[in-house]
Amino acid sequence: MRRLYGGGVIALIAALSATPVLSQAANFDNLTLAPGFPKGAGQVSGYTGGGYSLSSIANSDRNNKPCIGFGDPTPDHIMVLQQDFSNLSVLVNTGGKDTTLVVQGPNDQSVRCGDDTGSSKDASVQGSNWSAGTYRIWVGSFESGQRLDYTLTVRE
Repeated sequence: MRRLYGGGVIALIAALSATPVLSQAANFDNLTLAPGFPKGAGQVSGYTGGGYSLSSIANSDRNNKPCIGFGDPTPDHIMVLQQDFSNLSVLVNTGGKDTTLVVQGPNDQSVRCGDDTGSSKDASVQGSNWSAGTYRIWVGSFESGQRLDYTLTVRE
């Protein structure tokens, strides 16, 4: 029995050390939102930079829109939706510089990608049927390694 217990502890330690540490880590602030959230609760900031191709996360999103740009391999923000949302918009504001956006849904299932918004070069993602869960968000730049300060805003 003693030998089995010791082996079980070793197996548990090995399993825990193999779990990706970055799965819930982010470069900047996180968001936790429930329907009716106050305006300020849906806003965080950060900056782009990095040479990681965001198309490595997904070549295209659930609507066949291409996922482009460069960022860091670690998500910039983690967004936790405490309940389902019928509609959400995720908007980047750099003052019109060329940004991209990748939002990866719970369990890596649903990916939404954004580039230019209307006549602005700032990226956004808008859509319906946002399930409760954890979303990883990458804000990228069109050019590798380009640093752009941004504000990320989530709106209902």
